[in-house]
Amino acid sequence: MEKRGNRRDLLSTKEVAEFLSVNEKMVYQLISDKGLPASKVTGKWLFPRYLVEQWIENSTINYPNATHEIIGGSGPLVVAGSNDLLLERTLSSYNRNHRGELAVFGNVGSMGGIKALKSGMCHIASSHIVSDDDEEYNFEFTDRELERQPVVVNFCHREQGILYHPRLKNFSGVADLGNPSLSVVNRPLGTGTRLLFDKELSRCGIKGSALVGYDEEVSSHMEVGLSLLSGRADAGPGIRTVATLLGLGFIPLRWERFDLIVLRDSYFDRRVQGFLGMLQERSLKRLARGLTGYDMERSGLMLFPENA
Repeated sequence: MEKRGNRRDLLSTKEVAEFLSVNEKMVYQLISDKGLPASKVTGKWLFPRYLVEQWIENSTINYPNATHEIIGGSGPLVVAGSNDLLLERTLSSYNRNHRGELAVFGNVGSMGGIKALKSGMCHIASSHIVSDDDEEYNFEFTDRELERQPVVVNFCHREQGILYHPRLKNFSGVADLGNPSLSVVNRPLGTGTRLLFDKELSRCGIKGSALVGYDEEVSSHMEVGLSLLSGRADAGPGIRTVATLLGLGFIPLRWERFDLIVLRDSYFDRRVQGFLGMLQERSLKRLARGLTGYDMERSGLMLFPENA
């Protein structure tokens, strides 16, 4: 019987990182979240090579589906899905610091990102869709759209709410939008922000179709804010940081989880790992300077459904 590795062969953290083509910080993540075999001796992690090889084989359960046009090993890193200011800064930082690489973003909303992932049009989908029971994010929709459970990594938590023009001195929240003298600007169908907005309107007994401007859609949080500043509308759904940057009023609705979703077939792609590795570095917090309404305590952590 052929030996597949010397049982006395012990790898260091650096050697395992090179073996898996990931950065060293990701190795620690794999130990805690994915059961990468390791032993701690005199304060240092050691990895039996044969067990690491065995772990890789045991983890290879999802093979590329012929119906998916999985993006190959060349070309730009493609991220598609929900729009976010901190995500835009992170993509720009990736392009500055990864010579010879390029990251591009498709602003197609959370559901659009998951569908793009399904069809092989992107490497990473960005999404923040809350489940019907308000308890979980994204897994209900990846289960519905994808044949196999993907890798879900938290990008951040951010504060969603209603942006409004400062001239509305007595504006107190969603219920006030039922006033026929007020107009709104909206986000497109399929975006997590639109889904949350519709849910909050329903809770207040307000039909979206009854709101002036409900069908006026813009593609980003910043465009919502600029529409209010220009006087095109009085209020609209968006994130706190836009309100702070533009001097708008803000009524908070909830802190939401904003995740990055990757098919398992693409998870160890060097571009994907290069981007996800940025989430565990101090540089992400530096990128968030001047942006309010973000919590990055769990940024970079792998997430699993509650019933997993």
